[in-house]
Amino acid sequence: MLNRVSQSSRVLAAGAALSLLMMAAPAAFAETPKDTLVEGFAIDDIITMDPGEAFELSTAEITGNTYSLLVRLDINDTSKVKGDLAESWTVSDDGLTYTFKLKPGLKFASGNPITAEDVAWSFERVIKLDKSPAFILTQFGLNGDNVGEKAKAADPNTFVFTVDRPYAPSFVLNCLTATVANVVDKKLVLEHVKPVTPSAEYKYDNDFGNDWLKTGYAGSGPYKLRQWKANEAVVLERNDNYYGDKPKLARVIYRYMKESAAQRLALENGDIDIARNLDPGDLDAIAAKGDLASTSAPKGTVYYISLNSKNPNLAKPEVQEAFKYLVDYDAIGKTLIKGIGEIHQTFEPKGVLGALDENPFKLDVAKAKELLAKAGLKDGFTVTMDTRNSEPVTGIAQSVQQSLAEAGIKLEIIPGDGKQTLTKYRARTHDIYIGQWGMDYWDPHSNAETFTTNPDNSDAGKSKTLAWRNTWETPELDKETKAALLERDADKRAAMYQEIQKKFLTNSPFVVIFQQTEVGGYRKTLKDFKLGPTFDTNFVSQISKE
Repeated sequence: MLNRVSQSSRVLAAGAALSLLMMAAPAAFAETPKDTLVEGFAIDDIITMDPGEAFELSTAEITGNTYSLLVRLDINDTSKVKGDLAESWTVSDDGLTYTFKLKPGLKFASGNPITAEDVAWSFERVIKLDKSPAFILTQFGLNGDNVGEKAKAADPNTFVFTVDRPYAPSFVLNCLTATVANVVDKKLVLEHVKPVTPSAEYKYDNDFGNDWLKTGYAGSGPYKLRQWKANEAVVLERNDNYYGDKPKLARVIYRYMKESAAQRLALENGDIDIARNLDPGDLDAIAAKGDLASTSAPKGTVYYISLNSKNPNLAKPEVQEAFKYLVDYDAIGKTLIKGIGEIHQTFEPKGVLGALDENPFKLDVAKAKELLAKAGLKDGFTVTMDTRNSEPVTGIAQSVQQSLAEAGIKLEIIPGDGKQTLTKYRARTHDIYIGQWGMDYWDPHSNAETFTTNPDNSDAGKSKTLAWRNTWETPELDKETKAALLERDADKRAAMYQEIQKKFLTNSPFVVIFQQTEVGGYRKTLKDFKLGPTFDTNFVSQISKE
């Protein structure tokens, strides 16, 4: 094995043996091959490679580099989209019909032509499989019975998508940038479908290739998936049929590495080119190395504290406002989230249409005490906070515990793993919860809906938004959020979301603390390594080596 590892360049050039080497040989390379990018990455969240089923962050990055969409986020201005497979598109006067013209002469990695029929069938399989991310498309009124009419090919180069309401075009297009809208090779996937016995839960006679696509590939992106072995490695190879700029490197390997320290050591030793999951301490260590550098990008994930209105003390508006003055934002920003987050107090992340970049709150114990006195709680009270056993959440909880104590509030921290804390949170049996929320799709409605709408506040309510989880009803903001969804002028729509966020800041049971920053350490021999605003825009095709 050691002899084989020492001959890494020759072995890696043999494509068929590439993944086997990575799976079997944890020993270090003195230097990664010149035509290969190797990333250390905690990819243990991957459970499937089917873009119609996958809803995990790591998988989004893989599909973002291996599949194509009708439209993509413009990473230079993430309030807009640009064509990917689509050369152009129009919206009907009534706002219900979107017509996309495909670029001519496109091919899948298989060599099969990309047609509007492939787009239509990709939509159909998502709707009929009805896996976790399907709601991003079903919210437009699509179901298994009507998808053939609502998402169809008018001719080989024209795809027509009909929605049920005159939504803001920016909303529809933003949703089509989600990974669930990736276009699959219909002809290739049909060669791998499995028969299924229809039932009350699933009425179709085949699996639309879902079982095969869990590990298979049927895309047209700059790279193609060669192999994925759970918790070991993902291997991508250059797609020579790609219609855009050809990738600079022949292959990309994502090596499973969970711990930050292990990634830093591998980066320092030259075993990997990029380390993707570094904590603040390891980032500082990298900064001291002359041959290493780091980069970062804000992501669409916010960390927040929420107060359950089932607790009568926490239901009081004065108490909710007091909590916002009992967080030491400056200290948290300078220590606990240094390099991995930025203080951000509104629910729309920076970069999203209509995001409000205002942080009006700071630690002010005297102000908090005044508010508590107005609520009839000048002597404070005792309350609990469910906290996941991970950083920076644990550190933030302890910081808030100290600040609350200064105002007379005794906070008991209840630690638990992710499953324990989420189960309690989703059952609405918590007092206070500290957690994170990532956007389901890159549109302001994704976060506005979950933070402000609660159509049925009963425990049996089916719309389990974050507002519902915290037993908070806000009819005015609910109405404004729904109105913004239908505003077709993008500038007016952005202004509406900003107004919603301003009202939310002053009157809500949520204390939004910071927006996540993704960081990556890399060797300076790399050129053009950048992190995108979303995980599926962490592109690798432009990366080269000296």
